[in-house]
Parts: sequence; structure tokens; C-alpha cells
Amino acid sequence: MSQLKVHIGDFTFDAKFEEEDAPKTVAAFKKAMPFESQAIHVRWSGEGVWMPLGDLDFGVDYENHTSFPAPGHMILYPGGISETEILLAYSGVHFASKMGQLAGNHFITITSNLDKLKEMGKTVLWKGAQKVRIELV
Repeated sequence: MSQLKVHIGDFTFDAKFEEEDAPKTVAAFKKAMPFESQAIHVRWSGEGVWMPLGDLDFGVDYENHTSFPAPGHMILYPGGISETEILLAYSGVHFASKMGQLAGNHFITITSNLDKLKEMGKTVLWKGAQKVRIELV
């Protein structure tokens, strides 16, 4: 099982890949590591932060996909009717865009500091974009 560190602004979380349930997504994402981006607050989905990735193509289709990620679940939307993105739920999320409901591949789960997720989300909401770095440890 691959262990990860997820840094969002001043917050750090331990995490794990969902290698059994999303093997193709995990393999594609590993090629992009260490992954760096910025998190901004979601617009339509509820209480989550997202990393817009434009037309970046990870070359994966749906696997282990959901429209309702639980707090601490990271999902990869592989693109299609909306741009490619990664979303991290910090509380209630119904994944959507201006085009309507979407589904993303649950491929990473936060395993530590879950009590800090809401604080991280509110920091992104009120203070703006925060740097993101996801790395193997």
C-alpha cells in the first residue's frame, strides 16, 4: 500500500492510494508525482476544494466513481463534459459543474487529521487558493 503526504496550504494529511478499487487511476496519477497544483473552493459541489486541470488527460475512464465522495476522499474527474479536475471533500459534497452532476474516480483517501479537513476547507474558502503538493513517502 502506497503511503502519501497531502499538503494543502499549511495543512498536512497522511493518505493512501485506493490501489485495489482504482488501479488505472492510481497508476496514471503516480506518473504525475510529485503532484503540484492549487486548491480553490468548489463552486457547485458543496463543501470541497478542487484543483482545476484544464485539458490534462490522465488516459483513464471511470472506475470506482462516485458523485458523493465522503469527507477525506479525493476523486479524479477524467474530463469529458467538464474540465479534468481533482476534488477533495471536506464535508458534504454532491459533485457537479455548471453542466450538471458529475462523477469522479475515488483514488486517494485521507487517513490522518480528518478533524482538520473543515478548517482547511474554510481556509481555502475565505483566504483563497492554497498550494497543493501530493507526494509518496
